[in-house]
Amino acid sequence: MSANINPTVRRRRLGAELRRLRELKGMTAEEVAGRLMVSQSKISRLENGRRSISQRDVRDLCDVYDVSDERIRAGLMEMARESRQRGWWHEFGDIPYSVYIGLEAEASSIRAYESSFVPGLLQTREYAEAVVEGTQPDTDVSAIKRRVDVRLKRQSRIYGEDQLGSLWVVIDEAVLIRVVGGPRVMADQLLQLLELSERPNINLQVIPFKHGAHPGMTGTFSLMEFPESADSTVVYFEGVTSDLYLEKEADVRRYTNLYDHLRAAALSVAESRSLIHTYAEGFKR
Repeated sequence: MSANINPTVRRRRLGAELRRLRELKGMTAEEVAGRLMVSQSKISRLENGRRSISQRDVRDLCDVYDVSDERIRAGLMEMARESRQRGWWHEFGDIPYSVYIGLEAEASSIRAYESSFVPGLLQTREYAEAVVEGTQPDTDVSAIKRRVDVRLKRQSRIYGEDQLGSLWVVIDEAVLIRVVGGPRVMADQLLQLLELSERPNINLQVIPFKHGAHPGMTGTFSLMEFPESADSTVVYFEGVTSDLYLEKEADVRRYTNLYDHLRAAALSVAESRSLIHTYAEGFKR
């Protein structure tokens, strides 16, 4: 568990507990919404952890679910208070993928597939700057710097005391060829990949072009697992205007199987390192 309170995870955990209480009561979200005279979508967002939950919301829901145990009510109230605190990433202003950062900060393991770029946790500063500038052309210089600073601070999950237990990354060979920021930036980035891939908690594989079609061609995604059993695994997809999170067991199982297919399609870790080294030498020349 992170030393600091993580509001994103608190919201998810509190939402899951409120959903459990509703189901124990045998009520639908629509019925609860009717009792509280709010929209059904609000109840759904509260249970999904997609919005902050006020202590008043918790009090009203406990009344509807006939939760009389003061210890339970007090515990839920405390979770609601913690869920409204600000994570460290809010110090950098408006970050579009703040929910993902909150989940990443608490995850014990991450499995990621990327077809276009080096994943953010493994990027050098210059590579990250080129990615942000290229993918968000209307962003001003100060906003680019903030987003890059956040991206580099996220890398404390690799270098810091609160390290990820496991980071498994599968990338398409196109990631090694696409010239982001120029040859020198690419050479530095690929050399950093080689260095990071030597860490015991990081596995890096490359799917070569010669493999042909593979399941990852439908889009990139990440699987995040958490140390607490109460926190379900999350499948994450990054979008242009919004992100998508899947938590249903069937969805998680499907993408877990898909990731296993990607690892099987990829070169071994040793073969992947050799290919990355070849491209790094090419960019250095």
